[in-house]
Amino acid sequence: RATLLLSRCLLKMVKGNIIIPEDILNFCCNGLQGSTSPPRAQEPGEREEALGAMASPSPARNPTEVQMSQLVLPCHTNHRGELSTGQLLKWIDTAACLSAERHAGCPCVTASMDDIYFEHTISVGQVVNIKAKVNRAFNSSMEVGIQVSYEDLCSGKHCSICKAYATFVAQGPLGSKVRLKPLTPQTEEEKIEYSIAAERRRMRLVHKDTLKDLLTSSPQETELETRDGSGAVPAERTRVESVELVLPPHANHQGNTFGGQIMAWMENVATIAASRLCHAHPTLRAIEMFHFRGPSQVGDRLVLKAIVNNAFKNRWVPVLGVPFPPSPRLSAPSSLLSGSMEVGVSAEAYGQEMSVSRRHINSAFMTFVVLDQDGHPRTLPMVAPEPGDGERRYREASARKKIRLDRKYVVSCKQTEVPLSVPWDQSNKVYLSYNNVSALKMLVAKANWALAREKEKVRMYTLEEDKFLSFRIEMSVCIPAGRAFSLLSNLRRRHEWDSHYVSAELVQKVDDDDMIYHVVSQKLRHENKPQDFVILASRRKPCSKGDPYVVAFRSVTLPTHPARAEFTRGETLCSGFCIWPESEEMSKVAYYNQAMPGYLNYVTTNVAGLSSDICSTFEACEKFLLKNKKDLISRLQDF
Repeated sequence: RATLLLSRCLLKMVKGNIIIPEDILNFCCNGLQGSTSPPRAQEPGEREEALGAMASPSPARNPTEVQMSQLVLPCHTNHRGELSTGQLLKWIDTAACLSAERHAGCPCVTASMDDIYFEHTISVGQVVNIKAKVNRAFNSSMEVGIQVSYEDLCSGKHCSICKAYATFVAQGPLGSKVRLKPLTPQTEEEKIEYSIAAERRRMRLVHKDTLKDLLTSSPQETELETRDGSGAVPAERTRVESVELVLPPHANHQGNTFGGQIMAWMENVATIAASRLCHAHPTLRAIEMFHFRGPSQVGDRLVLKAIVNNAFKNRWVPVLGVPFPPSPRLSAPSSLLSGSMEVGVSAEAYGQEMSVSRRHINSAFMTFVVLDQDGHPRTLPMVAPEPGDGERRYREASARKKIRLDRKYVVSCKQTEVPLSVPWDQSNKVYLSYNNVSALKMLVAKANWALAREKEKVRMYTLEEDKFLSFRIEMSVCIPAGRAFSLLSNLRRRHEWDSHYVSAELVQKVDDDDMIYHVVSQKLRHENKPQDFVILASRRKPCSKGDPYVVAFRSVTLPTHPARAEFTRGETLCSGFCIWPESEEMSKVAYYNQAMPGYLNYVTTNVAGLSSDICSTFEACEKFLLKNKKDLISRLQDF
């Protein structure tokens, strides 16, 4: 401020042709440094010392990482003094977009957002901390991982709110696509996220097909018996329509509406629709995976529509292929009670001319609950859907709930929280395949592998972590990687090199990348009958240069293949092959196996025999690959 005042005085003196003393002129030009002499040039050592003093002592961060901290003010909250979810979505989208643009070096737009589960509410006066960074860049799109937590400044408490994954697309001049540079992960966590990002991308692409398959296979009468209850609320009563004008503050420098702003408007009308059903103030608990169909610009009118599609009971949760239990019709009062509701909301854009058809921007499905004073979900009225489209939305909401629960259970859980043998069915096939491959990729990305034995070309590593002991056996083989991939992914040929395998029967071909086998192995030493397994084999070709070929195995259960008396049913948690091309004719083949806790006793008493047995088996695997690498019949054979 002092410098500004002196500058103004100096300007007036110049305009008035007043002679300015030299010492005053030097003082003004050099700034308020306490000296009238010219600034002294710093020596190199002094410059480095000054920079070192300003540098953060923390280690180097991911260059795409963005951290945002926002103090929750009353203007950000609802009537309960809790942070509006719409405002939180705007902050999430902003942080993620900044991270994406750091990597792309050009403007980016939100393409999609995966499921978001909000674990807690945030109160006024608390701080929202958001960390976003690019997990992986594909051709013109990239996945950004977002972690959200809150901080209570008075108590110092930190708590996680949600974790989200967003996809952004880089845009060049006139909306042209930009080819992104690859991202190189550095830490173990970054390598895991980088590897699994390809699986999440694959899951997004088949999301619609998963819903269609479930609707086709499910009876249309599912849960519709409750709609005739006299106390059910007609869905039409919950319908909401609102319009918003896109102004410059709602858009980026290219004039495109921020994805977070659209999500905030959608959350607003969805909350109103939910309130009309429950006559209370609902809390948003989850947002279904959604995609932006196209952009909107400054000057557009956005028409937002919302309606309650279905309200759900809390009694039964059909997770991982376990259906709703049969039950007689419930009495009227109890049949009208439920704990959560799905609200469908859409956004359409149009310009000033109403004659032009509206552009579909986005559709989303949001799950709300109403909490009592103790924070528990209250019972809600049931919904009576209108005939036709209303009944279709009603059934689709039930299917989405089934998929959402499967996805949250299989995808969001830690590996140790998922049962060894998960029931397989048509609705969860995508998520079991995802879990199968991602579990192996996580094991591959682990650090601290210790070399346990090296015999000629075969190297054996071990990794002790929590209750698990994992093995990695690798070697270089003179065979093209794609050829080794084709041979090793066919379990029906494994008995040719693995003496532990007796037979492998193909039970079901799920698709080109997933097969279910019934495997019979040799008799166990301490039992008089052989082991059998029901194994899901999932394979993946490289998503981009540097990725390995992957063949992953895990146990599943099938109603057609229950445990039988003549076998000891075995289970595998996580195992499989990763194959890296080293040249056109050389490949590095690595086999991974995560041993279950019951296996550790055998390992600790027979370490030498185990490692010798594994190395011998892998040497037999090399001979099998070399023998069959030029076999034209098996070259064309796939699984």
